[in-house]
Amino acid sequence: MTQFSFDLHSTDGKARTGIIHTPRGDIRTPAFMPVGTAATVKAMMPENVRATGADILLGNTYHLMLRPTAERIANLGGLHKFMNWERPILTDSGGFQVMSLSDLRKMSEQGVTFKSHIDGSLHEITPERSMEIQRLLGSDIVMCFDECTPHPAPEDVAQKSMRMSMRWAQRSRDAFGERPGHALFGIQQGSVFKDQREESAEALKAIGFEGYAVGGLAVGEGQETMFQVLDYAPDMLPADKPRYLMGVGKPDDLVGGVKRGIDMFDCVLPSRSGRTGQIFTRHGVLNIKNARHRDDPRPLDEACTCPACRNYSRAYLHHVFKAQEIIGSMLMTWHNLHYYQELMAGMRDAIAAGTFDNFESQFHAQRVQGDIEPL
Repeated sequence: MTQFSFDLHSTDGKARTGIIHTPRGDIRTPAFMPVGTAATVKAMMPENVRATGADILLGNTYHLMLRPTAERIANLGGLHKFMNWERPILTDSGGFQVMSLSDLRKMSEQGVTFKSHIDGSLHEITPERSMEIQRLLGSDIVMCFDECTPHPAPEDVAQKSMRMSMRWAQRSRDAFGERPGHALFGIQQGSVFKDQREESAEALKAIGFEGYAVGGLAVGEGQETMFQVLDYAPDMLPADKPRYLMGVGKPDDLVGGVKRGIDMFDCVLPSRSGRTGQIFTRHGVLNIKNARHRDDPRPLDEACTCPACRNYSRAYLHHVFKAQEIIGSMLMTWHNLHYYQELMAGMRDAIAAGTFDNFESQFHAQRVQGDIEPL
């Protein structure tokens, strides 16, 4: 059986490209993981997600534990079989959703008790329960249970939160046990405070993980602040293990993250934007709702090979969006995910060729040009 491992192939500055090996297949890095919150990437069939170039999906522990429940998924053969995705799956720990979605949550050293946003039922997640849920789901990459420190947080609050997350990281590691072929990732916290990020990284390295995430960003601090933290935070983590920036982000966030040494990303943005008519292209973002597209026979992006661009006009996509036809969500989500995967492939190629700086300047230059002129 293939063990979980990471091979670093090339670097260009801090940017890195390589392969994460798992028993369910290889993950090319830098990697973007589409988010399959409730065991589905909304408006997409799994084989179509794969066709965009995705090597791995993200599943959501909080949502799946509430509905249909991790126990039910385990009885039905695990998450891969349940959702018809045989390639790797990463599951988050549930911590972020507990913080952002749940009413009446109570946190203690033990864990978090909260009311379900679905039916108000009472639940508890501890590091041990999070590991159990993720084991029942059968995910390939498991995330430690941590507290996602809100932003902005005073220094003492951030430190208290980070230190509890590090104690929870040790409990997660202990509860994870020996699971050959599966990986547990630790999550660095410390908000925007460099000394706290350093303390967190040292604590995680002492415990030892198969990969490391930079947590506590993309929580409202803005891109400039996020990049300031990423200028040093990834360097504190082991160079021979994958580095994952959680919940990020927009195309220029991905390019900036890769430039600073990040290997893995996830975000709901491409799929959520597809359903709301926001389209990502090489020339920036366009809004299919705008009347300028009503009579436009041209594709979203003439260089794109996704089905939306190959087979349909802006006029058609504008029409089906306005008419609230389901095909609109399907085509525009497919386009956005295709664009994201193409962006990642372009970065992998550029790093391997030692031309990442050129890639980055061309990426920004094209976006500045904006969308094609209206007809």
